[in-house]
Amino acid sequence: MSVEVGSKLQGKVTGITNFGAFVDLPDGSTGLVHISEVSDSYVKDVNDHLKVGDQVEVKVISMKDGKTSLSIKKAIDRPEGQTSSYSQRPPRSGKFDNRSKDFRSKGNFKPKESFEDKMARFLKTSEENLSTLKRNTGAKQGGRGGRRG
Repeated sequence: MSVEVGSKLQGKVTGITNFGAFVDLPDGSTGLVHISEVSDSYVKDVNDHLKVGDQVEVKVISMKDGKTSLSIKKAIDRPEGQTSSYSQRPPRSGKFDNRSKDFRSKGNFKPKESFEDKMARFLKTSEENLSTLKRNTGAKQGGRGGRRG
């Protein structure tokens, strides 16, 4: 059977990496099943789904520059209307778990300081910093018009 885009083939897993699995195809070539194409569900570790030596059915997604991209999840025939559940990722864990999505109530939000006040304060401090900098560095600059004598 020839290896063409869209064809389904039987292959043997020859190597597993953190980003996918390499599969030997019947014509002697090797293709890569990316981690996102291993299963419909979220795959954290390829080793949880595949082992070296496993026989798998794959579908050829693309062939570019001598590299063959394969998919195990697209090789599975699904009834019409059934979609991939890959988008259902596990819940997040971390410091933002308990925060509601609307952390700022729309009607009660009142900034402490208006934009104009912030801008005026910024300009004032910037001008003060620049004048201090010029005063301190002006005396240190020598130049050509220095001491003649």
